[in-house]
Amino acid sequence: MTTKTPILAASIAAALTLAAGAAQADDMAQERCYGVSLAGQNDCAAGPGTSCAGTSTIDYQGNAWTLVPAGTCATMELPADGMGHARMGVTAEMLDEGGYGPGINRDLPPTLDAEIAATYQPAMMMDEDMSHSG
Repeated sequence: MTTKTPILAASIAAALTLAAGAAQADDMAQERCYGVSLAGQNDCAAGPGTSCAGTSTIDYQGNAWTLVPAGTCATMELPADGMGHARMGVTAEMLDEGGYGPGINRDLPPTLDAEIAATYQPAMMMDEDMSHSG
């Protein structure tokens, strides 16, 4: 009986390790995508003007993010803004590469400080990036 207990314990430990690995793989298969969530549907820790999950106030708010499947952020189909300009999501990696603050300077709450908004990636830059990537 004493030899079965260590084998059982090892089996349970192995199963828990596999389950933890699968959970981590699911987390790695997603990325933060800014500017794609609807009002009140952003994930936690969005930029200034939001405090946590569900606090974005504008559809497609540029400083609010949501987790999406990795590789889909910039290709998600979003409706054009009120002036007919195309919208697209931006990954946290894209923002980091450009040295920009937390989000894109598009569809931001009117109460957001202009100096903070100026640190965000300009929406026009996104359009330029897309035209050079094809």
